[in-house]
Amino acid sequence: MKFRQTAGRDFAEMESVLARLLDVMLVALGAALASLTVVTGTAHSILEGAFAAFDMALAILLLPLFGIYESWRGRSKWRLVFNVVFGWIAVQLCGLAIMFLLHRTASVSRLWCVSWTVMTATGLVASRLLVHTVLGRIRRAGRNLRMVAVVGAGAHRDSVIGNIVGSPDAGFRAVATLNTRQGSEPDFPGLPSFACLREFADCVRREQIEEVWLALSMSEEDTVLRVMDEFNGDLVNLRFIPDVRSLAMFDRNVVDLIGAPAINLMASPMTPYALVQKAIFDRLFAATALLALAPVMLSIAVAVKVTSKGPVLFTQQRKGADGRVFRIYKFRSMRAHKQQPGVLRQATRGDPRITRVGAFLRRTSLDELPQFINVLRGEMSVVGPRPHAIEHDDQYRSVVDGYIHRYRIKPGITGWAQVNGFRGETDRIEKMQGRVEHDLYYLRNWSFWLDMRIVFVTVLKGLGHRNAY
Repeated sequence: MKFRQTAGRDFAEMESVLARLLDVMLVALGAALASLTVVTGTAHSILEGAFAAFDMALAILLLPLFGIYESWRGRSKWRLVFNVVFGWIAVQLCGLAIMFLLHRTASVSRLWCVSWTVMTATGLVASRLLVHTVLGRIRRAGRNLRMVAVVGAGAHRDSVIGNIVGSPDAGFRAVATLNTRQGSEPDFPGLPSFACLREFADCVRREQIEEVWLALSMSEEDTVLRVMDEFNGDLVNLRFIPDVRSLAMFDRNVVDLIGAPAINLMASPMTPYALVQKAIFDRLFAATALLALAPVMLSIAVAVKVTSKGPVLFTQQRKGADGRVFRIYKFRSMRAHKQQPGVLRQATRGDPRITRVGAFLRRTSLDELPQFINVLRGEMSVVGPRPHAIEHDDQYRSVVDGYIHRYRIKPGITGWAQVNGFRGETDRIEKMQGRVEHDLYYLRNWSFWLDMRIVFVTVLKGLGHRNAY
């Protein structure tokens, strides 16, 4: 069969040039719109025009450093938006630095500058999203595609091809496969398959296929080397997509580690940017919650103190991120009692140790409110795996698969396991296993919006649960 060669490579340079010109025009347009919105004097208009001219030149020089003119085919569009906004802010800061050196910053309207920054950022982002929306429609119609031949066999190869088929907006089309385990399993339906590397390579050259993806396991080094040697003299993009599902716990991204590429098999699933984002949200949410709930917490404290002897707060050592031990805070819900060292007795239904006020607090989860103090101190997060007693950690880490990996991030006041019904007593291994599986799902699929969803569901459902006692 004859495959169409994509026109993307032929027009890539032209697209990059047009994108740069469009960005420069958007910088000028943003400045002009800001001038129309904000009334300034004639002298100020001249300075603002000079400022805009500086930024237009800086945009040509600096924006390419943020990778926004590279091909983003198949890559995260939200990451592109972040790079565009960050790049434009860098351009503005450099422009301000030039105006400062010329002693002209005091003469520039601050309102105009802010308006210009926001308008241009909006224009740059909107233009990118519009372009990618149009490209997505064009690619779904079968144009502007990059043809891909996939090397591999089994579930991993099928998963890679399935991702291509399921993401038409990305602009890739799988057109052939090289089955590295011919005869052991059926080929991917609908695609021509080859058993001989030479025949496969001839097809790639004949049909001018631009991408060859190696969907192989880490142990198939010989196959990788043979494919690389075969295409050593061709202008074909070779991409290795290793099958590390059985090895990697969370993040399988390739990172630069002191100059050498490394694949994270077992490491923190959160990027530094995600950790900063989560930490900022945690502190703001905890501070707001403590201020808003202060009257409620004061009333609970009085009720606990009046109805039973003992302190208002119950504290206990728990493990946080990376196994660091901290002291967790709760409103006391049980009568003061002695506990044997190293032995932890969980609360059970009808437990005589629980006070009347304590039963209400536990049932409504109001006993957890002081943990916002732990969040504010940086020991916990609003959303994350619930911290267990240290005695439970010692008990379950060797019998529940993946248990210890819950402590790759900060524990939370609420979590994915809790909103899915895994709360209260864990009197059977199966209950703890289910809780851990939900925690690991959260770690593998974390996003800011998943946190927002969990918080929203917690507010709706968290004032009562049949397993909370």
